[in-house]
Amino acid sequence: MIYSVSHAFRFSVLAVLFLLFGSCGAEEEPTVVSVSTADGGFPRIALYNPGGDSVVIEAVSATVGSIGFDRGGTTVWVTGEPQRNSNQDGETLQWDTEAGRVSLEILSREQDDLALRLTADSDLEGHHQWMINLAAKPDEYFTGIFERVVDGTQDESWKDGITTGLNLRGERIEMHLKPTVSAYAPFYISSAGYGFFARGTWPGVFDFASSAPSTVQVSFEGPELEVQLYLGKTVKDIVQQHALETGPSLVPPDWALGPWRWRDEHFNEATYYDGTPRTAPFNTDIVEDVLMMKAYDIPTTAVWIDRPWGPGVRGFDDYEFDTERLPDPEGMIDWLNDNGIELMLWIGPFVMGEMADYAEEHDYDLQGHRWKDSRQVLMDFTNPEAVDWWGEHGPGKLAKMGVKGFKLDRADGEKLQDSLHLTTHAGTTYRENFNDYPRQYVEATHKAVQPVLGDDFVLFPRAQYTGSAKYGSMWAGDTDGKPEGLRSAIIGLQRCAVMGYPVWGSDVGGYWGDFSQETTQRWLGLGCFSPIMETGPTNNEGLWNNPDEPVYDPELIATWRLYSKLRMQLVPYVSDLAVEAREEGTPIARPLFLEYPSQPEAWNDWQTYLFGPDLLVSIIWETGKTEHRLYLPEGTNWVDAWNPETSYAGGQYVTVDAPAYKTPVFVREGAELDLGDLNALYTESLSIASRVPNLAELEAAETWK
Repeated sequence: MIYSVSHAFRFSVLAVLFLLFGSCGAEEEPTVVSVSTADGGFPRIALYNPGGDSVVIEAVSATVGSIGFDRGGTTVWVTGEPQRNSNQDGETLQWDTEAGRVSLEILSREQDDLALRLTADSDLEGHHQWMINLAAKPDEYFTGIFERVVDGTQDESWKDGITTGLNLRGERIEMHLKPTVSAYAPFYISSAGYGFFARGTWPGVFDFASSAPSTVQVSFEGPELEVQLYLGKTVKDIVQQHALETGPSLVPPDWALGPWRWRDEHFNEATYYDGTPRTAPFNTDIVEDVLMMKAYDIPTTAVWIDRPWGPGVRGFDDYEFDTERLPDPEGMIDWLNDNGIELMLWIGPFVMGEMADYAEEHDYDLQGHRWKDSRQVLMDFTNPEAVDWWGEHGPGKLAKMGVKGFKLDRADGEKLQDSLHLTTHAGTTYRENFNDYPRQYVEATHKAVQPVLGDDFVLFPRAQYTGSAKYGSMWAGDTDGKPEGLRSAIIGLQRCAVMGYPVWGSDVGGYWGDFSQETTQRWLGLGCFSPIMETGPTNNEGLWNNPDEPVYDPELIATWRLYSKLRMQLVPYVSDLAVEAREEGTPIARPLFLEYPSQPEAWNDWQTYLFGPDLLVSIIWETGKTEHRLYLPEGTNWVDAWNPETSYAGGQYVTVDAPAYKTPVFVREGAELDLGDLNALYTESLSIASRVPNLAELEAAETWK
């Protein structure tokens, strides 16, 4: 038997449809919600979607239902005809189960969106897990959810032979943060024309037709489950709306959109890499990087110093500088600024040294896991007094010294305990707080430094959850430097764009693990055409001192210069895109299907993406390739940036030459964007890089303060 939603609810939604589609809608009025009973007695609920196929909640099998809950290890599925109550805002469906009454509210939101809310009566109050299962078509495509390629330990995302791309079909994902590649959002888009967003911070699971080929199975813990369905829109509209509702995203200052340089650890040796004695008054590695990049004319707008940079067993006591490792920090900041470079520092969500004693004495802390057998006190960012104290004595103090950026590490489960029995200052359990902790961390840091620096700073956390984009950009975690690590970064960039994290960057060359000149050359292209370009850590060495032959590699240095110079040209373009992301929700890097959803190739060629409206970029991750095949979308002509006299009609695959230094990039015909002569720039860069700078002469030319 089929039941239709009440006339009152239909009218509130369909009045809009009538205005849009005219009298034809009056002849065959679509049913916004229909309910029927399937085999096994499980309800089947079809939700009308003007923008695509209906979203159908239905049973997985004769024994696994459509809507259910688990409490104490017992799963209960609702069955039979629901009781129905309607009003002008929507309808409530209710089922009586052996464990109590379950209600599904279906409420109309702005435009055609629907809000679904699963609740239980008083007999079911407490912690349990909700299940809701949605039908999936055989060719349906899903993406969003998280940055890593697949679930499990992060190295699964760059394992040899991996084939998963942007499409998450066939994957099962725990919505529970894992380090270190840890941008998550309980939000996905479907090629069937809808978006799904689970509100709240409780852990959950998304199974995209992995266990059952025709079903997306969603489950979330908590006393209730609230879902927003984005309906009646294009996939781009859905991404924009979600980004604005959970943001809007922060716009970095222009200097933060230029090329950055960093190493994982900065030592202070008596000599530089080549044995030249150091006479500079500052850290050897910092000075070596700046002097060598100046000699090569490699532009740099920021240097960040990773831990350890302070005193103590882990180099992070009391937000103070270790002046043996980093002599004269104030003078160093002035010298960097004189060279057009801002300073950034690593921080963690815990305190050490005397600050740890104070935090514990005043109950500013959460129970956390020990890190490398040393004592850290994890901050409770739900405590306003703790936030103010930490901000004043931590990031705020450093901002007053002239530090303009912070890399926010370790908020993604490495430290925070996961418990239903421990509670925060705000009264939430550690388990409900777990996913939200990164957002609290970046918000607290923003609150600390914004009064000091205004808008002239950047925050760079590696962990993200709903709402984080309002306060900072993001970094892609500790990605292996192997080719498959670069592959994972290409996917992470675009997944984050879909999720509402538009200002993203990855460690060019990889964090640790494998390192090769060829992969780093390819990665420099990705860095240039990413919202943030940051190069390092490069094994704690300059790119003029590689671990493998050639140790001094002019082609690698030339590629670095090529893309750093090109990036400086693009800063105004990227800045405008960051403003657009904030105001309209449009990501900076855009999977092809956002702009060309009707073209199947736009869903399949995930190595190719749009960088803003005018640039099309295709990143090669495999080693040994000298040419590359990519798709140019139909609807415009595309000019090869490496051969500007060559223009291709869209709607076809093309094959282009692509040695290691050459990232395939195309300019939309008619765009007011001139990348210049890229071949001449590379030739010039190779000529400059062929001459090894003399560090003694470079030092002698400096005027130290």
